[in-house]
Amino acid sequence: MSNRPLRVAMLSVHTCPLASLGGKKTGGMNVYVRELGAELGRRGIDVDVFTCAQDPCTPHLDDNLLGDRARVIHIPAGGALNLSPPELYRYLPEFADQVLAFAEKESLHYDLIHSHYWLSGAAATKLATVWQVPIIQMFHTLGRMKNRIAQDDGAKEPPLRIEVETQIMQQADLLIAATPAERIQLMWLYGASMRKIQVVPPGVNVHHFRPMPRHEARKALGMADNEQMLLFVGRIEPLKGVETLLRSLAILKEEIPDCAGNLRLSIIGGTLDDAEEEGTELARLMALADQLEVSKCISFLGAKCQAMLPTYYAAAEMVMMPSYYESFGMVALEAMACGTPVVASEVGGLAYLVQDGVTGFHVPASHPEELAGKIRLLLENTTLRREMSAAAVEYAQQYDWELIGARVGQLYQEVLNS
Repeated sequence: MSNRPLRVAMLSVHTCPLASLGGKKTGGMNVYVRELGAELGRRGIDVDVFTCAQDPCTPHLDDNLLGDRARVIHIPAGGALNLSPPELYRYLPEFADQVLAFAEKESLHYDLIHSHYWLSGAAATKLATVWQVPIIQMFHTLGRMKNRIAQDDGAKEPPLRIEVETQIMQQADLLIAATPAERIQLMWLYGASMRKIQVVPPGVNVHHFRPMPRHEARKALGMADNEQMLLFVGRIEPLKGVETLLRSLAILKEEIPDCAGNLRLSIIGGTLDDAEEEGTELARLMALADQLEVSKCISFLGAKCQAMLPTYYAAAEMVMMPSYYESFGMVALEAMACGTPVVASEVGGLAYLVQDGVTGFHVPASHPEELAGKIRLLLENTTLRREMSAAAVEYAQQYDWELIGARVGQLYQEVLNS
């Protein structure tokens, strides 16, 4: 390779890193791709992020939105339809062909491909064959893991995904796992080679997610002086465990009725239009809240932009993550960077990310009684919350994107040198 800057084709086929968070297909992976692309650009690496256009009116090229050396290219494969991942799979050949055409038209040579999620990995295999470059793959979630915790057949991932993930693990040159737990899952559930897996966690933008005076945050949100806020941020889907959170709220209402009038659960995620559609998870949760008689102390806020999230984190007593499965849990990292303790299920990445008794608490998944107990403990102990807040801010600094980007850039060079 010449002395020109390294050029990376980053694939995020089914979800755009510029999309608003909290929708059905937008979450931690969007943040990861956006922040990593921007950080790599700051480090002198040219990054083109290729993603499927979700709207016919989306501009083909979003330049400089991720920085001077990183950009997003929208590929209209599938006619800019809002398709599910399995439906989008049949458009991957078209997607790859359009990426190849773009590179040829722009006279671009990519040194490697960094693909995210199984759909992107499938597209990467075709591109790598044509370009003769290595593939670095990160899955973010694994089909076999999701199927292990699925509560019914309708929540299970299709066999196609499992088959494609297995093939990608054989063909990729390097697999990035977010945690040691995911590294074990790759080897145990898919037979991935131990030698080609490196553990590199996602990062957090510590300049955006940082502590702010609590009274300022609460004033900005129009909160009453005596209001205590529990906060959930994430996609509204069964595996996020929001049902467990609602049931724990009902328990708290019975145990400490005096605080019930001051306690509010704010749920950020989903779109409020989903509540009007019968059969959606949001509609089901709203009906459950009515059944449990806790609707009056719950605010379903819909999706919120990244700019507002630090204010919500800073205003909350704690952030709740009662998930059944999380490969990492970037919301927890954002909350801790803002100085907010996290109460999380002891699953996947959350078991590694949240330090039990230091930056928050672990609870068993799907156990509302345990969750209610930890919530009550933090609500009633201001000193403990203050100590956890300080510990959380300090702990989050080791996940600064500057450090994570340096590690990923190092892996790029190692793959190219080998």
